[in-house]
Amino acid sequence: MNGLGELEAAVMDVLWRTPQPARVRDVLNELAPQRTLAYTTVMTVLDNLHRKGWVVRQLDGKAYLYQPTVSREESAARALRRLLDATGNPEGVLLHFARTASKRELAVLRKAIADRTAKQ
Repeated sequence: MNGLGELEAAVMDVLWRTPQPARVRDVLNELAPQRTLAYTTVMTVLDNLHRKGWVVRQLDGKAYLYQPTVSREESAARALRRLLDATGNPEGVLLHFARTASKRELAVLRKAIADRTAKQ
């Protein structure tokens, strides 16, 4: 994800896949099959993500419970917005995307535009 380091993205992936708030130990256990990490490393990453606004935390006994502040889809949309803005020609990029979009993607876009237009 844009704005996240590799380990931060892996931690966020765990949190996005977990339906309930997670402790450091829960995240560590989910990452364990792919990575060898210390508890304190995961704790530091979660603390950094909290400081950056990616997660909220709530004290539960002696441990914090962490959960994302935005969904994976919202995060991707924000990254896409930053990318579009950085091109200097967002309209051109969108037109190129529209020409290469699948029928399903076009249907989703048409519905979103219709919904937004109806609310205005």
